[in-house]
Amino acid sequence: MTINIKKCTLEDAHKLQEISYETFNETFKHQNSPENMNAYLQRAFNLEQLEKELSNMSSQFFFVYLNNEVAGYLKINTHHAQSEEMGDESLEIERIYIKNKFQKHGLGKYLLNKAVEIAREHNKKKIWLGVWEENKNAIAFYKKTGFVQTGAHSFYMGDEEQVDFIMTRTII
Repeated sequence: MTINIKKCTLEDAHKLQEISYETFNETFKHQNSPENMNAYLQRAFNLEQLEKELSNMSSQFFFVYLNNEVAGYLKINTHHAQSEEMGDESLEIERIYIKNKFQKHGLGKYLLNKAVEIAREHNKKKIWLGVWEENKNAIAFYKKTGFVQTGAHSFYMGDEEQVDFIMTRTII
């Protein structure tokens, strides 16, 4: 089993869009209306939006490969790119998704470790993320890897307001 990480560039926008649609659908389709799912997918993962995010110097995307196949991805934000005002000592994990068929291979932890490594390189004191209160598997994973709930914020899936727990991990 070979695991590799590759930083995404603008040339990866189409591949990023494809895996974003796939993993978001796999994760949330069964708990949300088709209308709200489609509205969110069109807003968050249209090519123009992804190209804008890929061009933002305060955001980075990474693909994780298992045996040379894209298995998931990570998006991190610093400074003004963070989705909440958390200050310059914080790094946000905005997205961390693994395709269903590649789960249970340690790839989520591999991507999480990449985020921690980048946080340390940039002298960040904490990593934080938002996770839907109904995503019990993700919450359990984050707790197991040292995150604690420190707040909550609204997340809009189409026209439905949902609650994301804000979870934080101190970097030592």
